[in-house]
Amino acid sequence: MVTLGCARNEVDSEELAGNLHERGWNLVDGEDSADVVVVNTCGFVESAKKDSVDTLLAAADTGAKVVAVGCMAERYGQELADQLPEADAVLGFDHYAQLAERLDDVIEDRPLASHQPRDRRTMLPITPVERPAAAAEVAVPGHGWVPSTRVTRRRLDDAPVASLKLASGCDRRCTFCAIPAFRGSFLSRKPDEVLGEAAWLATQGVRELFLVSENSTSYGKDLSDARALETLLPRLAGIDGIDRVRVSYLQPAETRPGLVRAIATTPGVAPYFDLSFQHASETVLRRMRRFGSTESFLGLIDQIRELAPEAGIRSNVIVGFPGETEEDFAELRDFLTRARLDAVGVFGYSDEDGTEAEGFDGKLDEDVVAERVAAMSALVDELTDQRAEDRIGSEVRVLIERDTEHEDGCAGRAEHQGPEVDGECLVTDPGTVAVGDVLHCRVIASEGVDLVVRPIGDEPERQRSGETP
Repeated sequence: MVTLGCARNEVDSEELAGNLHERGWNLVDGEDSADVVVVNTCGFVESAKKDSVDTLLAAADTGAKVVAVGCMAERYGQELADQLPEADAVLGFDHYAQLAERLDDVIEDRPLASHQPRDRRTMLPITPVERPAAAAEVAVPGHGWVPSTRVTRRRLDDAPVASLKLASGCDRRCTFCAIPAFRGSFLSRKPDEVLGEAAWLATQGVRELFLVSENSTSYGKDLSDARALETLLPRLAGIDGIDRVRVSYLQPAETRPGLVRAIATTPGVAPYFDLSFQHASETVLRRMRRFGSTESFLGLIDQIRELAPEAGIRSNVIVGFPGETEEDFAELRDFLTRARLDAVGVFGYSDEDGTEAEGFDGKLDEDVVAERVAAMSALVDELTDQRAEDRIGSEVRVLIERDTEHEDGCAGRAEHQGPEVDGECLVTDPGTVAVGDVLHCRVIASEGVDLVVRPIGDEPERQRSGETP
């Protein structure tokens, strides 16, 4: 099983692995010994599509059968199969429940029709509260085909942090984004299902739950409970064995004061805000079909820091969007300078198949977009380095993810640092620690966005045994 793309894909792969294991398939290490290589592809942007194709070709070179699943397979289906004959099958989300049987077909060289894409937004009712009842008839990764009475997920690593899916799909219509068309309309997982999987993860050595979805701020709107996430967070944090709960992908326009308070002040919930600003100019935001402005975004940041001054705040921005003027670009620079974010991803605009923005006028030349990406990235590097320096002298709780035996030294993440993208804490003089321990440390230096920390106090906090509540 090879996984590309985001944390949501990682969850899908672990659920597929569990599903396959229950039906007689064995997961092996390394492609060379496999009968079938299942590649969970990403189809979000052009570079991710290229990575997916390269990975499929590399898998075919091993001599194993190759099956493409995931977002690129769902999005392009038969078109991908026609252009990539090296793949023995291209299967969409509708095949996930019967993936074991489809792999049997591949091994036996039985004819297997490739996935035929369709707009998955049309598969659930328009009214959110009507969706849970209809969801049983629709294949949604992480919903339905995984029995709610037991966990069929199988972990593909032993890291002390694991992603946990809150919901799938998105109801927003951002003009640059194709995700809703192939991931479908927004659908929350039921709280008891989320809690049950979280408790199971705790028994597998997980200390941090990373809650993922396309839009976590929408959680519960289809369950007739707009505050569902606010009430779910303390229940997740209370699971025995879980030390930290982290929420990802918050839409600024939907981030209500109650949710800000819940994330900023609930014990066991990381004061961490992954806010998808995308831009700061009102003109550009409206062309993106998004809401907000420099001042409203700064007001939201002020709310967060009033409740949790040391909170981590990260975001992504798109530069070079069609019609973006020098003044719009300057406003985004000003916003980021004033916002003092901990981490920022900078992306240059490029057309995505089937999106509204693909047909917009006012497209900027590629060299202009590249220049703006370079200039904004340089500014972001300077600003985030400064933000890291501001944390020198502060105290942090570090979840250890690499112990002293690792060639890169002992390291982990503090509460303000999200997995993989936000830097890490490099631990000096750690003593005897193991992956999964939590150390109380003081920040003594910074290296870019990374912090150098030294333990204070005595013994590390070790994990309690997780139990289902």
